[in-house]
Amino acid sequence: MTDPPYSSGGAFKGDRSAPTSSKYQSSAHRGIYPEFQGDTRDQRSYFAWLTLWLSRARGLVVPGALGCVFTDWRQMPTTTDALQAAGWVWRGIVPWDKTERGRPQQGRYRAQAEYVVWGTEGPRPLTGPTAPGVFRAPVPRHKHHIAGKPVAVMEGLLVPMEAGAILDPFMGSGTVGLACQAVGRPYVGIEVDAAYFEIACRRLQEGLNGASSQEEAGAI
Repeated sequence: MTDPPYSSGGAFKGDRSAPTSSKYQSSAHRGIYPEFQGDTRDQRSYFAWLTLWLSRARGLVVPGALGCVFTDWRQMPTTTDALQAAGWVWRGIVPWDKTERGRPQQGRYRAQAEYVVWGTEGPRPLTGPTAPGVFRAPVPRHKHHIAGKPVAVMEGLLVPMEAGAILDPFMGSGTVGLACQAVGRPYVGIEVDAAYFEIACRRLQEGLNGASSQEEAGAI
């Protein structure tokens, strides 16, 4: 279960090549969060990159394992194609409704949702608990990453994953790890950006120490 860079933020190469702080933050909040790598690929390289790491991740999981990958509307077709090219069985889409706080656009429809593309490593028995098909939760006001997501959404996505460790190849600031801590699941996180790795380690250690706050209840 992971939230990789989307390489989105615009329809043209120049838009995608911009720093993440200018693509995903308003001018009033720029500079608060560290930049992150891997968000400037064009469509062809993004597809190849997704297929590569999804294939490697598939080789690390047990037969029948669930795989969940966050994406946005621009990259959903590429993500579903890459999931299947990597050998996963594509099973569906789970929308994350960010509520009416999400990106209003005058004269247009509100950019109110992101999506979880999910699949399995081969066949999966029709047993175990059922999770919601839609999650509704606002973007955290106090978050630790430019693309921060609610811990509660991650906890909900863990519901059908009944046993075994959770692999998160794009740990960011550690939200999936915090969700795993909350429900008592083993967790393996990977992160290339040193600044975010330090943030994730601090937050996960605070979680182990029993630290809690309104911020951690809803933020990544």
